[in-house]
Amino acid sequence: MKLQQYLWGALLTAALGLPATTTSAKGVVTPKMYMFGFAASFNDTIVHFTDIQAVDSVWTDNSTHFMLGRENYSNMLRDYLTAKNMPNRTCIVIYDRKASRLQKKYLKMKKLYAGDKKVKTHNDVRFISADEFRFTTVNLNANVTEENVEVTKPKKKEKKK
Repeated sequence: MKLQQYLWGALLTAALGLPATTTSAKGVVTPKMYMFGFAASFNDTIVHFTDIQAVDSVWTDNSTHFMLGRENYSNMLRDYLTAKNMPNRTCIVIYDRKASRLQKKYLKMKKLYAGDKKVKTHNDVRFISADEFRFTTVNLNANVTEENVEVTKPKKKEKKK
């Protein structure tokens, strides 16, 4: 049944000229994902937020709908901050398929670290615009496939004499 649905979906995307989604053993490419980055350090009070950005062709897991390659996107932000002379930052990426849900998460984190009129925090919050830093699509198709995985057998213990 799933194969039939996949074939119909592939046929419709080809006929209508929609962006095709390709599949692999572990995931599927989704047309668009919204994300923003957050970076903090344990050595100082500087906290960085990126703008909410739309990234095309993001790999997600079929069953859990988790974004695959999250560490690659976090490393992009960490490398950018290291180049700006802000090394040793802990970077995370928060993502969602819907921009409205991600906006709520963004505002909640922003209120937690930046505070508001009633609550003052001691964090130095800095915002990174999309003109300064942009997430780029990570191609996970080049990663190791099941055919390339090497299976090693555990060594047998030697008998005592």
